[in-house]
Amino acid sequence: MSLSPRAIEIVKVTAAPIKINAEVITRRMYEILFADFPETKALFEGSDPDQHKKLAAVVAAYAANIENLEGLDTAVEKIAVAHVNKNIKPEHYPMVGASILKAIKEVLGDTANDEVIDAWKEAYYFLAEILIAREKELYTKA
Repeated sequence: MSLSPRAIEIVKVTAAPIKINAEVITRRMYEILFADFPETKALFEGSDPDQHKKLAAVVAAYAANIENLEGLDTAVEKIAVAHVNKNIKPEHYPMVGASILKAIKEVLGDTANDEVIDAWKEAYYFLAEILIAREKELYTKA
């Protein structure tokens, strides 16, 4: 699977407003996630109180490297290891995806029209597939 050229273009165009608002978006994403999917809260027990800042940095880096994902190999490995340590499973990704897309829409307002949300949805699930595949390898080794 690869990202569509249109999704790449939209992610690149929206990278700046996403980066500027990344911490607000990710803070809101966790609020939405825990409200809509309370079962996920246990997965974050003991997490860094600034977890939203870490996620914000990842989102900004992903947008900035959308055409050069090899530049994110180290980050992907670090995230995959952390996810395995927290027992994150493939079924959690749609919950997080729905929450982050909702947060992007809320924070960016009219800037995040349907086309923008669709592009970020494609980008999110593309990255999710990469992480899920790597996590599967790590779970198998464990």
